[in-house]
Amino acid sequence: MKTYKEIDINSGNEPAIKNNKNMINKFEKKPELLAPAGTFNKAMVALYFGANAIYFAGKKFGLRAFAQNFEDDDIKKTIDYAHSLGKKVYITVNILAHEDDFDGLEDYILKLVEYKVDALIISDLGIISLVHKIAPKMEIHVSTQANILNSYAINFLAKFGVKRIILARELSVDEIKKIKSKIPENISLECFVHGAMCISYSGRCLLSNYLAGRDSNRGECVQPCRWEYALCEKSRKDEYFEIQEDSRGTYILNSKDLCMISHLKELINAGVSSLKVEGRMKSEYYVATVVNTYRRAIDNLYLDSLKNNDKTTKSVEIDFKKELEKTSHRQFTTGFYFEDKDKEFSETSTPVQSHKFIAIVLEDAKDGFVKIEQRNRFKVGDTLEVLSPDENFNKKIIVEYIKDEFENSIDDARTVQQTLFLKTNLLLKKNDILRIKILENK
Repeated sequence: MKTYKEIDINSGNEPAIKNNKNMINKFEKKPELLAPAGTFNKAMVALYFGANAIYFAGKKFGLRAFAQNFEDDDIKKTIDYAHSLGKKVYITVNILAHEDDFDGLEDYILKLVEYKVDALIISDLGIISLVHKIAPKMEIHVSTQANILNSYAINFLAKFGVKRIILARELSVDEIKKIKSKIPENISLECFVHGAMCISYSGRCLLSNYLAGRDSNRGECVQPCRWEYALCEKSRKDEYFEIQEDSRGTYILNSKDLCMISHLKELINAGVSSLKVEGRMKSEYYVATVVNTYRRAIDNLYLDSLKNNDKTTKSVEIDFKKELEKTSHRQFTTGFYFEDKDKEFSETSTPVQSHKFIAIVLEDAKDGFVKIEQRNRFKVGDTLEVLSPDENFNKKIIVEYIKDEFENSIDDARTVQQTLFLKTNLLLKKNDILRIKILENK
């Protein structure tokens, strides 16, 4: 198995450095941080907060039909912008295709080739075969929907030009390590590290089909696993029984959210080269918070290795988790990565968060003011917290003065998506985010 050579966390081009044998042995490069982008604005946020690559779908052939997704012009614009930053774009074409789904697919793929997309994420063998035939130079990433659990399947797919496998989520870290040792060096492995999970086998579920008539495997899932259910014994009609969790019922189909922020080293050691965040239908605030946290965690891990230091202190790990708790989430789990050491099921379907998204910065600050777009109510006297990829991260702003576009002073910003100017000495930048601790925003 190919090993990894250490690099400087900024340049990526430094020579190998002798490492502590207890650390990740050698790094050729940092793992890719792959972020969701359900809209053009979310794509910009993900790239700004440190994603190395983003993934999204066009209007057809993806598994998030209820997301806004991208028109063709936006696809090209996003690819061009990402490439200008030296970053990559992957397009999902990951439906489990019926015969009629192939209508128009060939033209769509050729258009993506023309746009210079970096790779297609595919789950269906028929679509893989089609892409291999009409666009042999297109990089293919096999979706987690394909349920790849072993090296034999990977070696078979390599014959079709596949370059990356997004492994089934049911694999443990130890299994991933064994798989990596038995596949070609040019096949990379990708795993989910954060986000919502559904009660299914790697996303293959029929609940939505049967309960709502919408095919989850063709992008139309209505998430019936999040609904509230009760248990009824067959001979006792209309008598419903709880299964202990809480007074509203049980959530036996409801999964916790995946969170591997404290175990990135184990995944990298196992041979994973792309760490993927779920959340194309989540908010810009969610994308910013999660990408920023994982970017910092990855960079800290590398910095520690360069310092010959095997400790990511407990306090740092707690800070990362607290940061992730500032956006909407269910209880966290490590899923199947450590086999029976954790459980996937949750005791509630209600997500929680400690902070609220207040505004996004529209332009770089100047002359003591920053132009923002309001997302939730705030007022003079509130203390806002900055979410930023730079040194302004977690700095505070006490709101002293707000004005609108017409220079009118505002004490209470309550109009959603209103453009405002906030007084601050911080040199905030476009796409920085302002948030507030929920308990302080009564």
